[in-house]
Amino acid sequence: MNTDRVIFSRPFRARRELANLEAVLASDHSHGDGQFTASATAKLKTITGAPHALLTTSCTSALEMSGLLLELGPDDEVIVPSFAFTSTATAMALRGATCVFADIDPATGNLDPVSVAALISERTKAVVVIHYGGVAADMAGLLELANAHGFAVVEDNAHGLGGTWRGRQLGTIGTMGTLSFHDTKNVHCGEGGALLLTDEILMARAEIIREKGTDRARFLRGAVDKYSWQDIGSSYLPSELNAAVLDAQLDEFGTIQAGRHRVWDTYAAALPDWARRNDMRLMSVPADREHTAHLYYLRTPTERRRDDLIAHLAAQGISAPFHYIPLDSSPAGFKLGRTPRPCLHSAEFSATVVRLPLWPGLTDAQVGRVIDAVTAFTV
Repeated sequence: MNTDRVIFSRPFRARRELANLEAVLASDHSHGDGQFTASATAKLKTITGAPHALLTTSCTSALEMSGLLLELGPDDEVIVPSFAFTSTATAMALRGATCVFADIDPATGNLDPVSVAALISERTKAVVVIHYGGVAADMAGLLELANAHGFAVVEDNAHGLGGTWRGRQLGTIGTMGTLSFHDTKNVHCGEGGALLLTDEILMARAEIIREKGTDRARFLRGAVDKYSWQDIGSSYLPSELNAAVLDAQLDEFGTIQAGRHRVWDTYAAALPDWARRNDMRLMSVPADREHTAHLYYLRTPTERRRDDLIAHLAAQGISAPFHYIPLDSSPAGFKLGRTPRPCLHSAEFSATVVRLPLWPGLTDAQVGRVIDAVTAFTV
């Protein structure tokens, strides 16, 4: 038996990364807003179609900027999915807002508009939605609620660069969108993120917030002869070194996505018969959405069988982890949020999900090993 480990994820290496880094180090400009910041931003706008984009130090930073732009405070509530990464909630709680945890659609792992509708109050200022695994949430239902009740929709699009909903690019559908370039994401620069905006007024304030509350960006464009403190803000601008790596990655976005879809499609073609025989549920994509092949997951009948499957794969040298612990069940969730209705689907999804290895460099032989190991497991 081949005992070489098949790891869950490995960061993609773009061809021009080292050349770009050497160019930065040979220059006198390694802080942000240099040539690679401008180049990577332009490429990001081309991929997403967003009128405005700002690189940030992380997706968390971009979410924090969203909270500042929305002027969240202690009197406000923000509805967030219980099944999500901590940043989705903590960036809102950081502004003093109360997180109200909503349940998910068990078919996709995404925020359920029906659950959201039951939680809306006069204090609701925003809803934060993630596109789990790069598959769009039900944006029609969420936008209808937002328009009816006048709250903002923030897209935490950490998984979804290049994904679409009804032909619209994820991250550009709501009031604002955020991206992640952490090294576990499809495109990365080690640590990084971006804020996508369609509103020019929000953009004008966002670039001030990103630059420690100053109008330095306007100064660099020659719009003012000096810059000064204008507003609340923080240090959310990434270095030119991070931007240089990201710029090289974005050059090969098509290659990255093709490699990931190759692996995703192979799993999707090989596992349905096994899943039917063993009462497993496989990741699926609704017809009106294009996914990003960020994840390929399956769901087991019970938590115990999930643990058994993970252990079975580990014994074959294959890393296949579970995912988020529901936010409403966490210590910070109890302290900083509230859960008016039990998030039963979120709890079940968390207890039964298993993610299979997925990265562009996986060989066909490695993918075959994963499939053979999975299909050797029976309930």
